[in-house]
Amino acid sequence: MKLGLIDSAWLGSPVGRAEGIRKTKEIGFDTIDIFTDPLDSDVRERKLIKETCQAVGLPIVSLPCCALGIADFNAPVRRFHSMRAKAYLDLCYELEAKNLLLVLGEYVWQREVIPPQDQWNWAVEHTRELGQYAEALGLEIAIELEPFHLSLVNNLDRMIQFLDDVRHPAVKANLDISHLALSHSRAEDIPKLSGRIAHVHFSDCDGVKHGDLPPGRGVVNFLPYLQALKDTGYDGVISIELEYSPEPSKIVDWVSEAYIETNRLMRGLGMRS
Repeated sequence: MKLGLIDSAWLGSPVGRAEGIRKTKEIGFDTIDIFTDPLDSDVRERKLIKETCQAVGLPIVSLPCCALGIADFNAPVRRFHSMRAKAYLDLCYELEAKNLLLVLGEYVWQREVIPPQDQWNWAVEHTRELGQYAEALGLEIAIELEPFHLSLVNNLDRMIQFLDDVRHPAVKANLDISHLALSHSRAEDIPKLSGRIAHVHFSDCDGVKHGDLPPGRGVVNFLPYLQALKDTGYDGVISIELEYSPEPSKIVDWVSEAYIETNRLMRGLGMRS
């Protein structure tokens, strides 16, 4: 497996886009995920990203896309989020990435007023459409499991159900280890997704709420999850997710700390190639 970093780690810090890419390589990461919106980035930024990654030898693996309105009860809103996700897929293709990390939204109004099954079906319908678009580009979509109470896909069982309902080979799972812990999803259930995991996120938390902390700063017991992931035969990328450091001026130390601990865990299980 490879160890990567989502470059949103540098957001809000003195480290800019190109410098962040270079420091990601210097710290020792194998790959990078790029956090940018195709509707808010111009050709110069896209060129800068691609050329800087190529210059330092850092392959781009994934682009995260939050499409929180893909299950909205207004059809024009759903169409917009589908269109925007397709623009993300075009950018994935342009940057030679492997997958689009798709973050779905939540049920509105506490699952009241609008039937929850309708919201689920809208998400399924548009994700299947996006899977078809991704497949034509040689890409995959990785659905992120979000541990929040009203999230559409908020535990392993719901992930399996969603993938089963979408029924498209290009649509797979993203497993975020701290999200699994927060949703009380058991490590021993990860093999149920064997062959259907496209990407993995890695961070720590306090066991109560979402944190995106460097591993070792929270309470997540990573080893059972990593071992279960290894047992599935997954051989892709584990990307560290760190956002909104409490000390932006020390962001390099924050990222380096996360790299050192994650590398130690992976190598201890013979997972780092």
